[in-house]
Amino acid sequence: MAQEYKLKDISSLADIKNMDKVESEVEGVEGGKVLVLRFNGQVHAMSPKCTHYGAPLKLGVIAPDGRITCPWHGACFNIGSGDVEDAPAPNALNKFELVEKNGAVYIKGDEAAIKAGQRDPVFKCSPSTGEKVVIVGGGSGTLGLIQALRELKYKGAITIITKEPNLIIDRTKLSKALIPDVEKIQWRPKEWYEAASIDTVFDEVTSVDFSTKSVSTKSGKSVPYTKLVLATGGVPRTLPMEGFKDLGNIFLLRFVTDVQNILKAVGDKNKKIVIVGSSFIGMEVGNALSKENEVTIVGQEAAPMERIMGVEVGRIFQRNLEKAGVKFKLSVGVDKATPSETDPSKVGAVHLKDGTVLPADLVILGVGVRPATDFLQDNPAVQLEKDGSIKTDEYFAVPGLNNDVFAIGDIATYPYRGPGADPEKGTHTRIEHWNVAQNAGRGVARAIVHTLNTGSLQSLRAKAFIPIFWSALGAQLRYCGNAPNGWDGLVLKGEPENAKFAAYYCKGETVVAVATMGMDPLMTKCAELMRRGNMPSKSQIESGVDVLAVDVPQEVTM
Repeated sequence: MAQEYKLKDISSLADIKNMDKVESEVEGVEGGKVLVLRFNGQVHAMSPKCTHYGAPLKLGVIAPDGRITCPWHGACFNIGSGDVEDAPAPNALNKFELVEKNGAVYIKGDEAAIKAGQRDPVFKCSPSTGEKVVIVGGGSGTLGLIQALRELKYKGAITIITKEPNLIIDRTKLSKALIPDVEKIQWRPKEWYEAASIDTVFDEVTSVDFSTKSVSTKSGKSVPYTKLVLATGGVPRTLPMEGFKDLGNIFLLRFVTDVQNILKAVGDKNKKIVIVGSSFIGMEVGNALSKENEVTIVGQEAAPMERIMGVEVGRIFQRNLEKAGVKFKLSVGVDKATPSETDPSKVGAVHLKDGTVLPADLVILGVGVRPATDFLQDNPAVQLEKDGSIKTDEYFAVPGLNNDVFAIGDIATYPYRGPGADPEKGTHTRIEHWNVAQNAGRGVARAIVHTLNTGSLQSLRAKAFIPIFWSALGAQLRYCGNAPNGWDGLVLKGEPENAKFAAYYCKGETVVAVATMGMDPLMTKCAELMRRGNMPSKSQIESGVDVLAVDVPQEVTM
């Protein structure tokens, strides 16, 4: 039952200026805190932490269209309602009524709601229409889609068909922390799916008949749909060289079962581990395993993540991991893997093209993924792109299929509209980001519900979002934007020698992406500015403009 609780750190609401944010303890509620902020002349009280990983929203960025964005990973909430606006937040914030009296400020609320700091915004229902959304895949895009469908009061049936060995997990935790326990990284328990009337079928889709609107599975099922969302993600690439296909203790990393197998092979630690690939997966796994093992990362690039980040920034990450004991062999290719002398069924060494031989108790491959679209390879209704992806429109709808079929996540090549892209049509781009998939899923939910209500997508403005991702590389990396046409200039600010920096990636005068370490909430501010077409230019950044002081305009231009 709601009652009044005095705020310890605020005596008058008049002290809180427009756009100010104050975190206050709640007297009488152990550990209870709220965030109080003034927006457009009105004062709001809400839960103080992002519902994703608990970032303090007092460091977040307020935008004039009534959003507050998490300083770490870009999750965004509506200030008026507390509802989720952008991924990766799973839950909404709780809101509380404010009362000022007797020289003090109080909130009205329930003790449990204050302590919880969040609420599940999902509409619990039993399907009551003939509509049926079928989703192929059980990853981040699917999480965003099912959440938003029920948030938007969609009353049709929802079925997920997934070949994952579990309900939807936080896949980012696999490479960053090698967590083997599904319960610890599962976003929602089985009971949540039951309450929201969301069925999960653990099976593999083998084909789609777009004319009869049905999908076929490996176990022989035929599942009908009214709307179909393809969200199958990526297939980890393997190496075709000698030894890599037939020797044991050579691992890919995609599922929680892969983590379990890797940790079993590591056993009592002190193993020689070779990681092939110096991009995100390889670097994150190397960082996670380096504390108690001898880790060597092999990469063809001159510096880790050079293709995306460039040599100068890549070497910052390299130095971070070298401090943790990781060794690097860069600018070199892999020749073959050879067996162990003690157990010929398992790997014993990785041979590089420069003649180096790296002893290995186990090998982990982080050499990228390809779109998981094999089940559509010969389907006449869908023309796959050269890389195996599916081209979509701005709503993630697959053209030519009556707005009944959508593709999201790693398999979707969609018209990106951020800085550096074609301002009229966007630039078709495929982006492998956890956040992009989830925001695309949320966007598709809006499109499906809008189509059911109006009969078309013409009056719906596609939801604009800037890609955001993050990584654990000895320190927390934040990144926003994308370089759809590459980048040709880098402005590096801060203290890169101390792994505290902001890197601005530019195409001509346009800043197309920003990477930061130890500079929160700078990345989040840049993402909001990019979304509104107000990101400072390369010259302005070079001349020392304070990005955190730049106004965030009302209008969204993307």
